[in-house]
Amino acid sequence: MANPFPKAEKFRARVIQSAEQALATNGYVAPLDVFLRTGLLVPPHVDAWRKGRVDNLVSQIQGSLQKQIFLRQTLEDWAREHALTPSETRYARPSRDGAAELRFSVDGNPLDETFFRTHYLPASMPEKQKEKLTGKLNRVEPPVVFQILRDSACSECGVEVESGALLYMEAQQPLCLACARMDELEYLEAGDAALTRRSTKYSSRTAVVVRFSRSRGRYERQGILVEPAALERAERECAADADQRAQARAAGAVRREKEDRDFTHRLTRQLLVLFPGCPPREAERIAAHTAVRGSGRVGRSAAARKLDDRALHAAVAAAVRHNHTDYDQRLAAGADRESARAAVGPQVHRILDAWRNVD
Repeated sequence: MANPFPKAEKFRARVIQSAEQALATNGYVAPLDVFLRTGLLVPPHVDAWRKGRVDNLVSQIQGSLQKQIFLRQTLEDWAREHALTPSETRYARPSRDGAAELRFSVDGNPLDETFFRTHYLPASMPEKQKEKLTGKLNRVEPPVVFQILRDSACSECGVEVESGALLYMEAQQPLCLACARMDELEYLEAGDAALTRRSTKYSSRTAVVVRFSRSRGRYERQGILVEPAALERAERECAADADQRAQARAAGAVRREKEDRDFTHRLTRQLLVLFPGCPPREAERIAAHTAVRGSGRVGRSAAARKLDDRALHAAVAAAVRHNHTDYDQRLAAGADRESARAAVGPQVHRILDAWRNVD
């Protein structure tokens, strides 16, 4: 391929590097990902397109037409050289009328649409894995409905929607469930995994209900909207095998308890290897505290479960900070975490050094 613009070879290397990174990270290569990694597309524009605020993606690409064509040719040549298997993927977004197909090109040009929808998979990928990946890529996520924290109004019919009620957003405009054509769906609160799973399975239409948590600064799932008939069927099935599922939960709880005991025991032994001067009872308390399932503490991290030295060192340092310094009192007095850590840092290091070194 001839070099159509200055520094074309340098850009070719960036394209190939981006494709290799995408393949290593995702197990496949999507042109959209390569455009993002090379900087010809930026995430905010892609996000706006995915949400339907922009009607096509090609118009959002940065860089000259020559550069775009060069990227396409480079990616296609690289995929052929590595014997990757092309597989066309669906791009769609949820809407009140069901799945809405996303358009890449301004005028629906078949060449543009086919190029961007084609993902490249390793030829060595097992067929079952390909089917699973293809199904995942083609799946359209359900629409999201918001449980609002303040009063609002529907942008179409004008009806008032009170705080705590449900609202759907389309093109940044609020819609009541009636205008969003979701008022016939029934709300199922989160909490019963089996009932949620079965209701979702039997309902041809679903929506996810979320609410913003001010304390955590994020949206959190509250439940789902499903068709009443699907919910009734799921409730009948759950009632029929409730005893069986209860026995399975009890057996699972016993198994998890044993797994947690074994993990805490292994964690304690490794802590004493790293910190032989640490009192054994202290090591047991640190292991038991940091290994609590679902706590999110460093002791439950993937690295800690593999008994990685750095993760365990972080767990012990955290325990010393909380139990042997005035770190918590400083936080309670209004200090920020960074300054509080800096203030107690020397004390933490002295204790760790003493535990690490035994005469």
